[in-house]
Amino acid sequence: MDLVKAMALAAKGMKAQGVRMKVISENLANADTTPSSPGQEPYRRQVVTFKNELDRSEGVRNVEVDRIEADNSDFLIKYAPNHPAADEMGYIRTPNVNSLVEMMDMREAQRSYEANLGVIEMSRGMLMRMVDLLRG
Repeated sequence: MDLVKAMALAAKGMKAQGVRMKVISENLANADTTPSSPGQEPYRRQVVTFKNELDRSEGVRNVEVDRIEADNSDFLIKYAPNHPAADEMGYIRTPNVNSLVEMMDMREAQRSYEANLGVIEMSRGMLMRMVDLLRG
């Protein structure tokens, strides 16, 4: 049935967005971490990429997490001469995490998750109505 396929697709979308929210949460949790000594790298932001996977048995394209990889953008530099990780000029490298960007990504993931949940709820409701019609 197409409604069951729709529910399965939406569940896969929810799973993928759940992984994305987990990674964003890790980024936010580590946004203020710093290295403990000079020369060490701070936390590097992680980014989730998705891919389309053809499910030949169902004849549908599922979304799946392709990979989770490091964002290679530059670290932020902060003047903190008393920090244990400060270089000879008094600067430390801080994570390349922008909390505002992470919150926007989290909101987008949340909306997508909610949309997929709505598909499941609507499909379930339609299936239940169809069962009621067949009984009556």
